[in-house]
Amino acid sequence: MNAPKASLADSPDGDRVAKVIARAGICSRREAETLIEQGRVTVNGVTLEKPGVKVTANDLVRVDGEKLPALDPPRLWRYNKPTGLVTSHKDERGRETVFDSLPAFLPRVISIGRLDINSEGLLLLTNDGGLARSMEHPSRGWTRRYRVRVHGDIKDKMFDPLTKGVTIDGIHYGPVGVKLDRKPGVNSWLTVTLKEGKNREVRRLMEHVGLKVNRLMRTAYGPFQLGSLKPGELTEIPGKVLKEQLGADVPEIKKNTGKNNQKK
Repeated sequence: MNAPKASLADSPDGDRVAKVIARAGICSRREAETLIEQGRVTVNGVTLEKPGVKVTANDLVRVDGEKLPALDPPRLWRYNKPTGLVTSHKDERGRETVFDSLPAFLPRVISIGRLDINSEGLLLLTNDGGLARSMEHPSRGWTRRYRVRVHGDIKDKMFDPLTKGVTIDGIHYGPVGVKLDRKPGVNSWLTVTLKEGKNREVRRLMEHVGLKVNRLMRTAYGPFQLGSLKPGELTEIPGKVLKEQLGADVPEIKKNTGKNNQKK
């Protein structure tokens, strides 16, 4: 029998229930809101009608009748994403995803930002939805760095407009740094740095100045580096490092060494 539908008084010191569900690793925050709208979430036996309700640790939250799993401390992994994988938990076209390729021993994780199917390199993974949102937020001011191979003629000062920010098809892109590393022939290698993470941003910016990207590898996301990770390899970032870099965003860290690389 379905639990009765009712409205609950918000707990002023709690968190929104969708955030709590995401934090428990059940699904993303947006997916949790959908579950609530479908009447699949109860709090203390009452079926929720809206996602804005707040709960505390004293409330019993269930999804499809199942209690939320015990909350694990925030954890973070570096993963070298190969090309050909979609950064999504499900792909409507049936393509292999990043999460299909991960080792079975990992808990449910989500990505911090995305890399498109033809891009490779550093992808950060976490078991904590709140941590992911915090690390993605523009206010953090973290730089993303890419190694980019482009096809086309490199002309003097062609990247100057990008350093001031440009608008392409109605979408504004903030200032971008571009450095020419080497030009062996018709293809050139660039280092591109930016502080946003808009969809296909690097590719669109290069097309805007007349260049075509034929290889794109993210090498850094804020203080976290790709380093010597091989394609398909991952390693956990030590709790001490995570705490140093994120401070108050990481209230409790599970002890881990972060030394063991794993490859499926």
